[in-house]
Amino acid sequence: MMETGKKITVLNPRGNPPRIPLVPMAPRPGTLTGRTIYLVDVRFMDGYVFLKEMQKVFAERYPDVKTECRQKTGGYTEDDPKLWAEIKEKNGVMVMAIGH
Repeated sequence: MMETGKKITVLNPRGNPPRIPLVPMAPRPGTLTGRTIYLVDVRFMDGYVFLKEMQKVFAERYPDVKTECRQKTGGYTEDDPKLWAEIKEKNGVMVMAIGH
């Protein structure tokens, strides 16, 4: 038998996520000539092997562009301030391989 007139409070289990500020992507450089491209691996299933192959292709096709393969600290969601500072200091460009 069901009671009538009894009130209950129901909460949304999803909660209220915080607002996420939108950050625009960095502007693309006009040329890669004389630049260093950092090929950054986040340690995901042979990503480093793939990036080393990309580095070979860059060396063959774009000999005036320097490339460096790096593995960042932690997973792809974790920050690596030392690596980001180095890339910024050298006015580098980054390609990050996050897998799948």
